[in-house]
Amino acid sequence: MNAYQPIELAGATLWLLAEKAIYWPAQQALLVADIHFGKAAAYRRLGQPVPHGTTDANLRQLDGLLARYCCRQLIFLGDFLHAPESHAPATLARLAEWRSRHPQLAITLVRGNHDRRAGDPPAQLGIDVVNEPLLLGPYALQHEPQPHPSHHVLAGHVHPAFALQGRGRQRLRLPCFCIGERLSLLPAFGSFTGTMTVATEDSWRIYVVGDGEVWPVAHSAPVRPGIYR
Repeated sequence: MNAYQPIELAGATLWLLAEKAIYWPAQQALLVADIHFGKAAAYRRLGQPVPHGTTDANLRQLDGLLARYCCRQLIFLGDFLHAPESHAPATLARLAEWRSRHPQLAITLVRGNHDRRAGDPPAQLGIDVVNEPLLLGPYALQHEPQPHPSHHVLAGHVHPAFALQGRGRQRLRLPCFCIGERLSLLPAFGSFTGTMTVATEDSWRIYVVGDGEVWPVAHSAPVRPGIYR
């Protein structure tokens, strides 16, 4: 099983994880984009029938990664909270309980567009909140996929997915990493998020994730920055 795919990017080694995150061994850092905590709660406030348990599902996924990999820091590349309604007491209590189990873990949030609307996480969660870009090693850690003049950009926001074509009309769309020369995209980590299908071209390396595995595909895809949310 290919639970992760190591790649060399801008002079450093990154592991693309099947759980739709990146592990950076040299920094002992876990990078996560677009987790959108409280999105279901926000939709329920609008009277929409959406599933329960998405916060717990996301936290279980994080716990599994933190247990599997040696992490001293967790960096969210934007959209930690989905909306102002995400500050629901039940959601925040669940996040506080989770944070209490990882008191030594340094957590940083690079603000995304949803964070600017939702507001910063409560101070008691112990999250360092910064504006983009966060420069670390050869990378500019961002939410918006905009080029940086000196660093390779790792970003979220787009929620990329790639469509695999089968026989006839069979088509399977899977979340993917888009790896470029100066800018790369992470898939959305959240269990209750949409995706944007990327189109084929020659300038991107695409790694799709599904069924606990991550693997490269022969095609590649361009992404027009900023067109999703």
